[in-house]
Amino acid sequence: MNEADKKSQAIFIVEDDNDLAEMLRAYFRVQGYAVSVASRGQDAVTAISDNVPDVVVLDIRLPDIDGYEVCRQLRRSRKTQNLPVIFLTEKREREDKLAGLELGAVDYITKPFDIQELRLRVRNALRRAQMSTLLNPVTGLPEGTLVREQLSQLLNQADWGVVMAGIRGLNKFRDKFGFVAADDVSRAVTLMIANAIQESGAGDAFVGHADSGDFLILTTSELCRKLAERCMVRLHPSIQYFYPALERQRLHELPESERLTVFVAAVSSNQFQGSSMEDLFTALEKHRL
Repeated sequence: MNEADKKSQAIFIVEDDNDLAEMLRAYFRVQGYAVSVASRGQDAVTAISDNVPDVVVLDIRLPDIDGYEVCRQLRRSRKTQNLPVIFLTEKREREDKLAGLELGAVDYITKPFDIQELRLRVRNALRRAQMSTLLNPVTGLPEGTLVREQLSQLLNQADWGVVMAGIRGLNKFRDKFGFVAADDVSRAVTLMIANAIQESGAGDAFVGHADSGDFLILTTSELCRKLAERCMVRLHPSIQYFYPALERQRLHELPESERLTVFVAAVSSNQFQGSSMEDLFTALEKHRL
């Protein structure tokens, strides 16, 4: 990473030891980074959500909410759910490290630490983030710019079909059962959608993620409806199996807003009246199976 690259990188430090926070601020500014600092967890969540940095260095022991809760709140937001987080702590126990890693921390460094080691860990986290920004970290499928480019090209073609499929309610599921369980759901859905594509004869379809996290499948108008129906056949019966065995027995007691639900919609060129990607997503919400 050259100096020009570093100057465009922003680090947010969450540390209630003012002396250490100021030392880190001064050190990383000399290195060419833009640096922001917060001493309280909730202040950090608000500031990071308003102006998302490139990496967060996060102390676990804070005066209000702890670092785990800060990370948990960041992971709930689409804007910050993939933000690289390096935990900075005095704790050394294996269980504490596992707790941080389950929340999606990219690294974990204990005090007292070597400032050069922290610098290298920050640099490595930024490099990994730059390499993965076009792919979803859980499913490995394209998202963001890559998907928008594909959609833009699609709308200029004469014949096309778009299927949007996914599992709604995943944030509440993640809060209750943890990030590992929620990621397992996303990976399972990825496989089911891949199977649905093959079964419908749309093997060359483009698959990526909408900004909402739903899966987008770009195909032809002829295959669009069939593919959507295959996605529904694959996904709907599987919902109950995403839950632990004891929870499955009472799923019917929960209102729809409290449980996972399947969303599948399809729009093709011969029924689309709009002209933009925004129009397309509005149409998809209206053409739910």
